[in-house]
Amino acid sequence: MSIDIDKLAKRLEDSILEDAREVFSETVLEHAYNPRNMGEISDADGVGKITGTCGDTVQISIRVEDGRIRESRFLTDGCGTSIACGSMLTEMIKDRTIEEALMIKSNDLLRSLDGLPDEHVHCTVLAVDTLHAAIDDYTELRSNKQTWVR
Repeated sequence: MSIDIDKLAKRLEDSILEDAREVFSETVLEHAYNPRNMGEISDADGVGKITGTCGDTVQISIRVEDGRIRESRFLTDGCGTSIACGSMLTEMIKDRTIEEALMIKSNDLLRSLDGLPDEHVHCTVLAVDTLHAAIDDYTELRSNKQTWVR
């Protein structure tokens, strides 16, 4: 008896995805399986990196031009929910001012993802806190540059 490994793998993948659809929204699954803006920005204007209580680490880097976040990227060593949160958040902040980005709360991210199970909501908090750390880094670096110019 010969086992077709590819068919077995496909059935397993389909089964896992079917189970995930019972728990997560299509939006979460789309961003987890097809993340946007994953990676780093070389010479970023601001970088934040935080490890959450769950052990997941999220890093967000931003590039700011004319007072707006023109590019953002994220990295995570975390679960699919952390990936989805990083992906969605980097989409949400594109072309926003620093002030507008700072107004994004974890509940806004949660709504954009069409909800999460209670045990995964902390991933939205981690992503938003990491964004704030990146903006703090940007603000501090910009402040230091202005001091040097004087």
